[in-house]
Amino acid sequence: MTKTLAPGARLEGKVAIVTGGGSGFGAAISRRFGQEGAKVILTDINVEGGLKVAAENPHNLVFQQMDVTKAEDWKTVMSLAFEKFGRLDILVNNAGTTYRNKPTEEVTEAEYERVFNVNVKGIFLGAQELMARLIQQGQGGSMINISSTGAARPRPGLVWYNASKGAVSNATKGLAAEYGKHNIRVNTVCPLLSGTGLFSMFTGMEDTPENREKFIGNVPLGRLTDPDDIANMCLYLASDEGSFVNGTEMIVDGGKCI
Repeated sequence: MTKTLAPGARLEGKVAIVTGGGSGFGAAISRRFGQEGAKVILTDINVEGGLKVAAENPHNLVFQQMDVTKAEDWKTVMSLAFEKFGRLDILVNNAGTTYRNKPTEEVTEAEYERVFNVNVKGIFLGAQELMARLIQQGQGGSMINISSTGAARPRPGLVWYNASKGAVSNATKGLAAEYGKHNIRVNTVCPLLSGTGLFSMFTGMEDTPENREKFIGNVPLGRLTDPDDIANMCLYLASDEGSFVNGTEMIVDGGKCI
């Protein structure tokens, strides 16, 4: 397990939105940001999960139900940030989806559309709503998009999921180049598979100790991604410590992609 640093104030005075904050990476990111002093609006389509995470730190975490594929939901959540906290500094586009690893000819049109709607259109809508607001605010900002190691190293069975994440990584670089002049930084974090209940979905194998060991055998650091690994990287990119980091892909994979 990764070690989480003691709470501090690295995001004191900043306001963040984290999508998909009700579980997994999004929950860990929301918790970490809140520990470091940020006011966080965590969003999810899963109300129960989102409320549960927000209740852990009610002083800094607020839940807002949201579907990232709906433009009106983006307007609502960003308006909430300004109404409640008076500003917005950070957006973490963490919400994502996949289909079960399987032969590509078995992927349905509905599954294809869902991964592109959530994984790519969600970020498109978020950027459309965010950039004008940050430019008007005039103090820069940080957008962090959660991609995947599959964006650069696609493997069989998840062709269209990997393609959607490839689009995320490419769009991140384009946004970084376009909005850097406004001191708006846009970066990507590319996790390896985590043990958050999606092992079977991503590998197509039953989640057994034997199959996990087989997968981990190809990871030089010898484990899966812990959600705090991603939260800590996002913290760096969101904080002033990452103020000259723009358009990068931060690969957090224990060396798997070497």
